[in-house]
This record gives sequence, structure tokens and C-alpha cells, in this order.
Amino acid sequence: MKAMVCTKYGKPDVLKLKEVKKPDPKENEILIKVHATTVTSGDCRVRSFNSPLLLWLPMRIVLGLRKPRKPILGVELAGEVEEVGKNVTQFKKGDQLFAMTGMKFGGYAEYICLPEKGTIAVKPENVTYEEAASISFGGTTALHFFRKGNIQAGQKVLIYGASGAVGTAAVQLASHYRAEVTGVCSAKNSELVKSLGADYVIDYQNEDFIKKEERYDLIFDAVGKLTKNQCKEALTLNGRFVSVEGQGIAKVQTEDLLLLKKLMEEGRINSVIDRCCSLEQIPAAHEYVETGHKVGNVVVVLKE
Repeated sequence: MKAMVCTKYGKPDVLKLKEVKKPDPKENEILIKVHATTVTSGDCRVRSFNSPLLLWLPMRIVLGLRKPRKPILGVELAGEVEEVGKNVTQFKKGDQLFAMTGMKFGGYAEYICLPEKGTIAVKPENVTYEEAASISFGGTTALHFFRKGNIQAGQKVLIYGASGAVGTAAVQLASHYRAEVTGVCSAKNSELVKSLGADYVIDYQNEDFIKKEERYDLIFDAVGKLTKNQCKEALTLNGRFVSVEGQGIAKVQTEDLLLLKKLMEEGRINSVIDRCCSLEQIPAAHEYVETGHKVGNVVVVLKE
């Protein structure tokens, strides 16, 4: 099968399209033909290995010393079951699924084997493979940090980086939780963020929300550029600050995928797709994601 392989740490050109062995499912695994995956900021961080000095050695031990131990990146995908292991009971050949692979990666390939008990769910009926693949990472990350921040109905919630993969999901989910939502993004993305459910939008290029009089019960930094100390003046007395940076990796649960599936089928949340590319174009997609200007998700569509 074809796969985009990260041959070493470095710039996007370390990603090489290669022919690799098609995996065979073990007794408790399913073989999925991948129809869509994504290029996330997390994929780019692993490839480039831009870690703070203090985390350099621990992260190299986790990811691999000279090159990624799991060289086929990609943490979310959607596809169709092609084969099941003999002990699999949950899924059958032909099932359309979406899944998170987490630190096991593997999405940048034509096929992947995943354990039946992994973070997998039947794809929402009313969406494409591209839409299903691109809601998992942002949606599950937002749900994790909203739990951490104990989001409640009626709270004033600010989402910094509201137009990214995590941010676009977070705006919709905060609205689902009946919070009053303020999104922070660039002016060109303000209408999109409003359409996703934000009650207010702040253009970070012209306004500093920290200097405004408004106070928030929960501030969620969806891009990892703020600190709690920076935001303390914008929080209520018991307000909470959560961030994708420095507060651990989001814990992903199958229940979260099932909630996302339900909300997508009800038309309550949608995937936001910036652009699509082919497997061969993943290096260029990494370059684009690293500009920091993508809106929502960059999706990789695998040809039949």
C-alpha cells in the first residue's frame, strides 16, 4: 500500500511517499480502508520536533530518538472496514467508521489496523468521509478541555483561536452547552465564527480582550498561545483557564466520538474544512498548516 512516511525529524520534505506492507488484522483488530484523514498542527509538531528544551529528551524517548517510532503520522481518519479479526464482534466488513488513533498515528496510509476496542465509532450517516474525519481531533480535544474547565450552561466562555480545527469545534460545542460564547479570531474569519454559534467575536489584531471590561467564567486557549497569568484579569473570581498547551494531552474517549456523531446527525455541529489534498500532497499541506492561517481543517482525501 501507499503511505506518507516521516523519514526523520525536520522540515516537510522529510515526508516521503512510499510503498509499505499492507497490515493484516490481528484477532481483535479491524482493517480499515482509509478514505480521509487530516493534517493537524500536532502532526506538524511531531514531524518538526519543535519541543521546549526541558521536554526535548522525554519527548524523544516517547516519540523516537532519531526519527518517529511511528513514522506514518495522522491521528484521525474515516474509512470502511475491509476485514475483521476472528474475535471481532462490534464491527463487520463494509461498516463505515471514523476513528482517532492518538499517539499510535497511522492515518497517512491507504489502510490501517485498529483494535476493536479503540476510539472508533460508526460514521454519522449524513456526512461525508471528509467531514467525519475532520471533526474527531478538534471535537474530542474541545470536549476534554471543557470537562477540565467544568463548562456550565449560562457561563461566559471565551475561545481564543476560534477559527482553527479545535476552535471551530469548541465554538459549536460551547453553544451546544448553552454558554454565552465569545470567539477570538482575525476579522476575516469573524462571520464564520458567528455562523458557528458565537454570540460575540473579537478581532485579536485590533482588540485585546484582556484589556476589555468583560470577565469570563471560562477561557479556552485552543491554539496554545496564552498563559493563565496573562488571562487572570479577564477571568471572574472563580473563573478557569484551560489551554491545549502545557496542560497535558487531551484524553480521548469513544463516548466523545459517539456524542459528536449524534450532534452531527442532528445538524447541531459541522466540520469546517479549509481545503482538501491528496496523499501525495501531504508535505505541501504541512507547509500550509505551519503558516498558522488555516481555517478549520486540512483534509487528505485518498483516491480509490
